[in-house]
Amino acid sequence: MSQDSRNNEHVDTPHGEDSPREQGAHREEALASVFLRETEVIEEAEEDGRTVRRKGIYLLPNLFTTSALFAGFFAVVAGINGDFAAASVAIFIAMVLDGLDGRVARMTNTQSAFGAEYDSLSDMLSFGVAPALVSFTWILQDIGKTGWVVAFLYVACAALRLARFNVQIGSVDKKWFIGLPSPSAAALVAASVWTFHSFDADAFGYKLLMLVIVGAAGVLMVSNIRYYSFKDVDLKGPVPFVVLLAIVLGFVVISLEPSVMLLLLFGAYVISGPLMATMRKLRHAPPSD
Repeated sequence: MSQDSRNNEHVDTPHGEDSPREQGAHREEALASVFLRETEVIEEAEEDGRTVRRKGIYLLPNLFTTSALFAGFFAVVAGINGDFAAASVAIFIAMVLDGLDGRVARMTNTQSAFGAEYDSLSDMLSFGVAPALVSFTWILQDIGKTGWVVAFLYVACAALRLARFNVQIGSVDKKWFIGLPSPSAAALVAASVWTFHSFDADAFGYKLLMLVIVGAAGVLMVSNIRYYSFKDVDLKGPVPFVVLLAIVLGFVVISLEPSVMLLLLFGAYVISGPLMATMRKLRHAPPSD
């Protein structure tokens, strides 16, 4: 390199002015600060009886929600690729993670409106789109137009169920769900796909059965049938030793044939709603002459 070239590299800038490199760095910092300011989440919250504006989001509960969202998306991809067992398992994993994010938020006092909305969008994919798409790509597509119409019915009912749940928070008895919860509906569909697919059940009768299961799960989500929520169960208090023993035995039984046992478990929960509703009507029915 010549002396002139070296001198050109070190040309002094006028006093008080930044070099082109420094000006570029300032512009990047300005753009970064504008981006952070315009994309920041700001929401109003009640603290000690006062309404305050809070910036940012809570990381821990939203990590669980993001993991549930990933599991739901993985179920969609696995269903498209024909790996229906993995897709069904992913839906159950999303169900577990969805149950954890709310509990973690309450335990750490990190509830927020952003977290609630994010959770609903995650649920729509994991428990609305994913079960319908997995069941459709496996067997409902063989029925033609009826198959995709029933699959869409399930997706629409899941969206309506989640929207109704969001606007009813705080106005209903926490002991009960109004309508079948979307995770339980997704678990029923996923367990059915997992079980019947593992048995190579592709007869026309199984196609009709899946049609009924998917359609019924969707309708029950938007029904007014009450389902026990288990939210009044005290997990912190002491319990008899036999309760822990029963839980251990339950895990053992499920591990013997997971798909079948999960189908029986969630099938019983889905049936419990209409069964209890029928029993209440019979109990309050006026006596016949």
